Amino acid sequence: MADLDVNVKPLPTPSKDSAPYWEGLQEHRLLMQRCSSCHELQFYPRSGCRSCGSTELAWEEMAGTGHVYTYTVIHRAPFAAFANDVPYVYAVVELDEGPRLVSTVETDELDSVDVDMPVRAVYDDVNDDVTLLRFEPA
Repeated sequence: MADLDVNVKPLPTPSKDSAPYWEGLQEHRLLMQRCSSCHELQFYPRSGCRSCGSTELAWEEMAGTGHVYTYTVIHRAPFAAFANDVPYVYAVVELDEGPRLVSTVETDELDSVDVDMPVRAVYDDVNDDVTLLRFEPA
């Protein structure tokens, strides 16, 4: 395993199961898996349904809206590459469709963030190959 370079932000390495999710983000679309058998949505992407075990999964576009389920404000960078980002809001966002995911809430008004605050997806084109999902107040 390669050593972590604390001066470089890690970027995702899509797997076979997660590639459609990352490709959707590059198109500024939020895609999630829905089981064709039990119709449950799931996140994170995987090869089988977490509810019924079926491998019949389809990708469905989400609205990109939801609310802050819980959050914290990060004041100390986890390592050097994040030093210019602090402080920032690290949150669990519950999408209107149900799934929860971890992301950041992009705002200059950190004190305005609260549980149940409505948010919407924004897409951070980090480079030509990687787009990250973030949220902003709606």
